[in-house]
Amino acid sequence: MTTDIDEALDWQGNEVDCASCPHRELLSAGRCELKKACVQDRYARRLERFFQQNRALADDYLMHPYFETRAVAAGYATVFLLPRLLQDPDETVRWSAARRLPKRYLLPLRTDPHREVRIRIASVLSDEDLRPMVNDSDYYVRQIVAKRASPGLLPLLVLDPDSGVRREVARRIGPEWLAQIAIDKDGDVRLEAARRMSPGRLLAMIDDPDWRIRYEVASRIDTYELTELLDDPDPLVRELVRSRTGFTGPARSVSSQPHATPVTESTP
Repeated sequence: MTTDIDEALDWQGNEVDCASCPHRELLSAGRCELKKACVQDRYARRLERFFQQNRALADDYLMHPYFETRAVAAGYATVFLLPRLLQDPDETVRWSAARRLPKRYLLPLRTDPHREVRIRIASVLSDEDLRPMVNDSDYYVRQIVAKRASPGLLPLLVLDPDSGVRREVARRIGPEWLAQIAIDKDGDVRLEAARRMSPGRLLAMIDDPDWRIRYEVASRIDTYELTELLDDPDPLVRELVRSRTGFTGPARSVSSQPHATPVTESTP
């Protein structure tokens, strides 16, 4: 059985015909090859090999009807011809052009209609250039923003509706914001805050409903503050407290329970 990869088909599904190709002279020169390096082929890898060997021809294919051809050609064409491709109907072409252009050309793409373009734009911008993207409609774009933005921009994302975004914020935001993040409704977010808090500030989380956070508290606060956790409902927390305090007496009012389920918000 013949598979697609064994075939040489153009973007319309027709067999590639070297005899009718306008670049057939390249075949004898070893600068193209059927099923390997061909500008008529619909496979991006074969297009890539063709333009690697024939960069000077890339300019001629920036308006080709097949988006993959335009996208690959944009990686090799003259840079001065690329700005017009930022309006291309295909997002792959827009990004292929944008990644070779100066930053000022990227800024309009912060509101590109396709999420993949905005994700890629967010991954290369930084600081104030990212500010307009903190309200992006896509959660993953905002996660990228939270990873790359300067700490001074992160307070704009403290109340983001996505817990993944808030976790990134908790990892990087200035310590003066950790107390607010420590009351987040998502246990994973609170845990990130707890890991960065000083032992003294951790005391405020000693009654947290998430056993992981209480374990973090028990591992770092001063031993004389651990009395309240001797009877913790979670056995791992109790064990840690007893190992740190040297307490060997019986539990005073411990109800036998499995680990408490981390308190997290549901992901839509």
